[in-house]
Amino acid sequence: MKKAHWLIGGAIAVLLTTTVAAQHGLPPKAPKPAREYSPNLNADYPDRVYFGDTHLHTSYSVDAGMLSNRLGPDAAYRFARGETVTASLGHQARLRRPLDFLVVADHAESMGLGPMVATRDPMALGDPMGKRLIALVAAGDFAGAYKLYSSERGAGRPVLHQAAIRQPIWERITAAAERHNDPGKFTALIGYEYTSAPGRNNLHRVVVFRDGAERANKTLPFSANEGDNPETLWDYLEAYEHSTGGRALAIPHNGNLSNGKMFDDVTFAGAPLSADYARRRQRWEPLYEVTQIKGDAETHPLLSTRDEFADYYRWDRGNFGSALKTPDMLPREYARAALQRGLAYEAKLGVNPFKFGMIGSSDSHTSLAGTAEDNFFGKVSPMEPGSGDVRYDEAIIVAFNKVDGTRQFGYESLASGLVGVWARGNTREEIFDAMMRREVFATTGTRLRLRMFASWNFTPADKDAPDLARVAYAKGVPMGSDLTGGGATPGFLVEAMRDPDGANLDRIQIVKGWIDASGKTQERVFDVAWSGNRKPGKGGKLPSVGNTVKGAVYTNSIGSPVLSAYWRDPTHRAGERAFYYARVLEIPTPTWLAYDMVQIGPRALPKNARLVHQERGYGSPIWVGSR
Repeated sequence: MKKAHWLIGGAIAVLLTTTVAAQHGLPPKAPKPAREYSPNLNADYPDRVYFGDTHLHTSYSVDAGMLSNRLGPDAAYRFARGETVTASLGHQARLRRPLDFLVVADHAESMGLGPMVATRDPMALGDPMGKRLIALVAAGDFAGAYKLYSSERGAGRPVLHQAAIRQPIWERITAAAERHNDPGKFTALIGYEYTSAPGRNNLHRVVVFRDGAERANKTLPFSANEGDNPETLWDYLEAYEHSTGGRALAIPHNGNLSNGKMFDDVTFAGAPLSADYARRRQRWEPLYEVTQIKGDAETHPLLSTRDEFADYYRWDRGNFGSALKTPDMLPREYARAALQRGLAYEAKLGVNPFKFGMIGSSDSHTSLAGTAEDNFFGKVSPMEPGSGDVRYDEAIIVAFNKVDGTRQFGYESLASGLVGVWARGNTREEIFDAMMRREVFATTGTRLRLRMFASWNFTPADKDAPDLARVAYAKGVPMGSDLTGGGATPGFLVEAMRDPDGANLDRIQIVKGWIDASGKTQERVFDVAWSGNRKPGKGGKLPSVGNTVKGAVYTNSIGSPVLSAYWRDPTHRAGERAFYYARVLEIPTPTWLAYDMVQIGPRALPKNARLVHQERGYGSPIWVGSR
């Protein structure tokens, strides 16, 4: 009792001393602790996930503004931030939950042409071609106006592409980003799309700046009109960084529409790939947009013949024009095959040209970043709800072959995708830096959470640590990284959580690609965590999770809200070059077509129309044995 009284008295004495010091205007003298109490003082790792869209078009893109889209960048940001907006065809639209960040990525080629024509802007009226386009639009001939624009660009005569026009348009776009950028709450990253399409083959890139308008306005977007070789875009990015002190990156997308050109074995000029080419591509293109409205490009069933989930929303009939697809093009189009071939190039050149993290984004041209299946407004404004059969039947996105009628139809669109970023805060700098270090993952539109780590020293107990991230960063590396050093077998910690407003999870898989002892590239998919009491059967095949979908309704009576795993690679051999990435599958859910049948009304759909699917997420790879 006396000891307790002494302790209490000591505490009162300290308080009295502090009070006296304060009365005399002196700072209180704090006792120096033996060690720091707060465990978070030295926590210096990304602990938050942010969801966004890095590829959204507004009316400032020609193929949006000239095709019924009336919503500019401000409306796009307002929608992304959770506000209600009125879509171009009249429906009101709103997200269930706001996004954390957005890149308005309007085409650099003739940027702003649509609004200039629609408003009879003096800059457009003062241009002979602009004047003709205004006359056609005034007469209601939108198809004729777009055809005229396309013929002029195809002939190498850019429309309204003079610097005197482009600068004020670019400044309008950057100013909108500044108005809506709210550090800590919402990030408006400045960007645009570089739309190279030689021979109608897709070599498009989205350019993203780390900087605000003050730096971004010191340049004009580099477009295919200035050079359709992506290497000239890298030159532009390098010059921008050198002259402004800023930072930028480029994100390729839709290799599935490139007819073998996106991850080719030769440069744009036809030369063999060199170490310098590989270094520059890895530097300027740290990410690949692996899923979006125009198809999923993780892999293809002809490439991954033993992967039961490889056949997911394939857009594989040709390029943007009239050239049909041939099987030999596929390995140079899809992400998994490119990652495999990157390992082979690294063995040959010492540098991996195809070393990228994986993201998803929408590529919507409606200004509405809506990727939820029950809130999908289509690829372009003529596909918005209320557009009738055009939404389902017309080949309004791309037409491939005029001879045999091969087309890709509107009903084959994928309501995808999103990028998840692991960062320390929601700012331009943090989001951009996470992209550069590839600590990102792709989803097909759902907001499931995914992260994976690798180490030579993980133990089974690490999976159950309440602070898994702290343990994993201390002992290993996150997705997007290289696992260096040496060890007997690499171990992995992977964790996934369902979208809070979405479907339960079916399974987590780890996809491995490697070079075998004979120098050939190989791949294998491992099921490492799954819901329920299922047991792998013959050949290690895991039984189906089941299906609760009835029309446009499903239940979470199957699957699991959280899955995690500790896994060591049983096939690893010392010294091999390999990559590993996580793929997470949700339980079956209705597609946007199924929701449309309820919300809009029944439609006659072709037999191959998808009414049920399994949404998914793809983590960025971890490379083992890389130089």
